[in-house]
Amino acid sequence: MRTIHVGEITKNIKEMCIEANHFLSQDMDIAMKHAVSVEKAPLGCQILEQLQENLQIAGEDMIPICQDTGMAVIFLKIGQEVHFEGGLLENAVNEGVRQGYTEGYLRKSVVKDPLLRENTKDNTPAVIHYEIVEGDKVTATVAPKGFGSENMSRIFMLKPSDGIDGVKQAILTAVKDAGPNACPPMVVGVGIGGTFEKCALLAKKALTRPVNEHSEIPYVKEMEEEMLQKINCLGIGPGGLGGTVTALAVNVETYPTHIAGLPVAVNICCHVNRHVTRII
Repeated sequence: MRTIHVGEITKNIKEMCIEANHFLSQDMDIAMKHAVSVEKAPLGCQILEQLQENLQIAGEDMIPICQDTGMAVIFLKIGQEVHFEGGLLENAVNEGVRQGYTEGYLRKSVVKDPLLRENTKDNTPAVIHYEIVEGDKVTATVAPKGFGSENMSRIFMLKPSDGIDGVKQAILTAVKDAGPNACPPMVVGVGIGGTFEKCALLAKKALTRPVNEHSEIPYVKEMEEEMLQKINCLGIGPGGLGGTVTALAVNVETYPTHIAGLPVAVNICCHVNRHVTRII
């Protein structure tokens, strides 16, 4: 059994919130630079070069890479041999978010009630997903999610008879409807299977997978490659102003489901697709 003081969780979450909002992850940085070299439309190239300049300035001057610094989404993989001391884990996570967003001068975008709309003024509470795993470590992923792209996400409750073609059509429908509103070039996270809420969680987690890594399931890998090619033929392009790079990646996650259903979720993320992972 390993004991971790929750103050260590707070410290790391604070630092990760600031890091994720100022620097692209390595996989996204490589993908964005590659996009400039393959974009065929002159205007699309210009947009991508402007985005690169924005990313450079953000890193050098410690300015957020996007004015929408997102709602903090936290994934915690907790080893079952870990014991926490010093307070409640959830409070520690939210304290890390509070410190990160206030001390890091990040925009506070969370409202206390979805209808009354009073701002919490510190970007808490976070959306926290817990998973118990083997071992004595905690793997934390912080993924701030801006709502320009979040608002473009969709869930489709397909019939089993719709099959893989129905899934592909759902993905294309979601991306077409999103158009420029998701701040392309986008990353498309797809969850297939489970239940209504499970497929949405799968799609969200898919966005945290490196964009240069494919599914280990052969048919899913083929679908990811096919969907990326088809999405990039839609002509939406960087900034939605036309071009051949509409998406940088399509990441698909699957899960067993009921004999009577085929749930599909499409969670779209903008060109920054922020995520930072640490092992504590």
